[in-house]
Amino acid sequence: MPVERIAGVHAGKGESADVEEEVKRGVLVTQLDRAVSWARKQSMWPVTFGLACCAIEMMATGAGTYDLARWGMEIFRASPRQADLMIVAGRLSQKMAPVLRQIYDQMPEPKWVISMGVCASEGGMFTNYALVQGVDSIVPVDIYVPGCPPRPEMLMYGILKLHEKVRTEGRIK
Repeated sequence: MPVERIAGVHAGKGESADVEEEVKRGVLVTQLDRAVSWARKQSMWPVTFGLACCAIEMMATGAGTYDLARWGMEIFRASPRQADLMIVAGRLSQKMAPVLRQIYDQMPEPKWVISMGVCASEGGMFTNYALVQGVDSIVPVDIYVPGCPPRPEMLMYGILKLHEKVRTEGRIK
């Protein structure tokens, strides 16, 4: 988070040594929306929404080997009312599309969506009437993670790109 140091701040007479020591270390000043964006990116909670083989890779990303806890995402939420990130992992059928939209609508603002895998992003090899040809026709997608299925490293890269997007574009509404 960008900070500014203010030069020339000194503790006056009668101030305790603790305050003087704190001022010598420096004073951090930032904008409120930058601080809120930093806090949002550090505490994203994904909702559990695995649809096909990509869900196995998503679960592997949350396991100890890859450790999503480094970015404050160690808990996949089962309730959409407690989550602010939806990772759509796998192919989306026409019957499941209204359920996906309902879960998305139940999530609190601000909310983000990652489309994981080529099936979720554009239908993959399944170009038929039963599958949605891109989850972006149902919910707005922020980050696309390609692959069939994408490796956990690719999902982590997509999450880091989303963090960068939240940090730079996130504004208080």
